[in-house]
Amino acid sequence: MRQINIGLLGFGTVGTGVVRILLEEQDILRARVGVDLNLKYVADIDLTTDRGIALPEGVLIDDAQRVIDDPEVDIVLEMIGGKGIAKEMMLAAIRKGKHVVTANKALLAAQGNQIIREAAENGVNLGFEASVGGCMPVIKTLRESLVGNRVSAMIGILNGTCNYILTKISDEGCPFEEALAEAQDEGYAEADPFLDVEGLDTAHKLAILNSLAYGMEINLNDIYVEGIPKITPMDIEFAREFGYRIKLLAISKNKGETVEARIHPTMIPFDNLLSNVNGTVNAITLSCSAAGDILLYARGAGMMPTASAVVGDIVDLARNMLACARVRVPMLSCQMENIKNIPVMPMEDLKTHYYFRFAALDRPGVLSKIAGILGNHQISIKSVHQKGRKTDGAVPIVMLTHQAVEKAVRQALAEITALDVVADTPILIRIEDEDGEE
Repeated sequence: MRQINIGLLGFGTVGTGVVRILLEEQDILRARVGVDLNLKYVADIDLTTDRGIALPEGVLIDDAQRVIDDPEVDIVLEMIGGKGIAKEMMLAAIRKGKHVVTANKALLAAQGNQIIREAAENGVNLGFEASVGGCMPVIKTLRESLVGNRVSAMIGILNGTCNYILTKISDEGCPFEEALAEAQDEGYAEADPFLDVEGLDTAHKLAILNSLAYGMEINLNDIYVEGIPKITPMDIEFAREFGYRIKLLAISKNKGETVEARIHPTMIPFDNLLSNVNGTVNAITLSCSAAGDILLYARGAGMMPTASAVVGDIVDLARNMLACARVRVPMLSCQMENIKNIPVMPMEDLKTHYYFRFAALDRPGVLSKIAGILGNHQISIKSVHQKGRKTDGAVPIVMLTHQAVEKAVRQALAEITALDVVADTPILIRIEDEDGEE
């Protein structure tokens, strides 16, 4: 039986999961692929930590360059992470004519255009299914299953840490800091959770998906990003009373000449399928010209779900090699010459519904002052609620708006914040409602 040799760089959490599948599922992989997927090297600077796996003699090494230089290695798995040595090793493997598989979303979002261009120029393939959504096959779906569709929108929950935290706040009423601490205790959040809770991890994933869906260059820098640390049990309770749940959503819409791309906490109705996606699960809806609406739902992180996606890419590359087709499916869905520089719509041009919460002093005329400023900026109020006990002399006033323009909303809130009857910075949460009501 033919043998395809694999070299793994990085024996961390995901790398360990990949090794486990390649070694423990050899029989089923041989039966399904028709080749022997031989793990020739596992390279890591740490040769002593027990990963719970017995590797054959000579497989574990501390020299990544040896993996790159070995002409017998067909596929290199980059599981190092980060943007430094990972990029160097990936490009070195590509320039040696080796196929590469990675889960490195941060690197692809920042420098994926260069890496994919070099892979195309060298006639090799780059697999990155594991970079978005763990074992949720969204990249394969966009590149292959929906190849005959125009994608008009993508809306998804793409970070399990944030979804877990928001679920805890919703179900138990605990503050953000407490929910985050529990996520860290359970291993769902990193010791430094900045990339997750501030929405940057989600932005990395959306930048990659935008390119696949719309045939555009990967564009991370222009995506609007807002995280979840300001979300409180009070806002979640108000949202529930109005028939909404709050989720950190990645929202992308094809506007023709531009693409709307934003990440922020969002209120969505109870009957939206995404509102019932809880815990560490990821999910995304794809709106397509022929297929209609599609929901993908799966565990978005963790050792084995992510490793499953990596092995899926390995098998795709192995099958290509058997068919003597080095780059059968374009890495960004379109042929490289058809990838366009499509701009992201400025956030200030967004038109949507809004939730506002003001901490207003309990004085006559306060509501009319706030409403007057909103009216001056053509922001129409749909409903107003004033309830709850005073806190430091202030009471919460909650408003839902009809559709308004983001630029006008920001200007109005800045004026309201300056009022002497408003005790704190107003809370703004955007609403994604499918009813189309203005």
